Amino acid sequence: MKLLLTSAGLPPETAKAFLKLLNKEPEETRVCFITTASHPEENKEYVEKDRKRLLELGFKTITEIDLKEENEESLIKKLNNFDVIFVEGGNTFYLLKYVRESGFEKALKSFLERGGIYLGVSAGSYIAGLDISPTQWKHVEDKNIVGLKDLRGMGFVDFVIFPHYRPEHEAVIKENKINFPFPIVALTDLQAVLVEDGKIEFVGPGEFKKFE
Repeated sequence: MKLLLTSAGLPPETAKAFLKLLNKEPEETRVCFITTASHPEENKEYVEKDRKRLLELGFKTITEIDLKEENEESLIKKLNNFDVIFVEGGNTFYLLKYVRESGFEKALKSFLERGGIYLGVSAGSYIAGLDISPTQWKHVEDKNIVGLKDLRGMGFVDFVIFPHYRPEHEAVIKENKINFPFPIVALTDLQAVLVEDGKIEFVGPGEFKKFE
């Protein structure tokens, strides 16, 4: 299983680790660009910024998919055509709702088992972990607009990513962690977690914060 869970995509500090995961050159690599989480957002500039960044890194085949328009059968068929699944950030609750309704998790497991790469950005990293509850601790704009009751993530890693971390967030994490059962890995916008064949590596500058 190959995962790169990022806070803010592919700045130079995390891009190098991502490129090392590839088994072919970027121009030969097919990217599935899942933008579902961005759809409720008013400002979608970051989506185009991330798409432009992929182009800068040499990726030429970037195909956008909206999970809201898919089902398990269509996803299994389509994902077979890609090498990388890039799950963009946005509203985490909205994203998780359509992850479930589309059958994306099952299709993704099959994709990962055959050597595909999952790249999560913010909400895309949240849903890869055990639970998305911590998104409400600081992201007041990340509202549960779909009334999601079950906040469990896909569980591809046995912790929770806390993206866009800044030192002032430490107090709110410690306060809420008392009643939260899972480890939390806090990532700045220049950091990421790389998972490859069961090994976990922290990528990027600065100290990595893990709250057990």
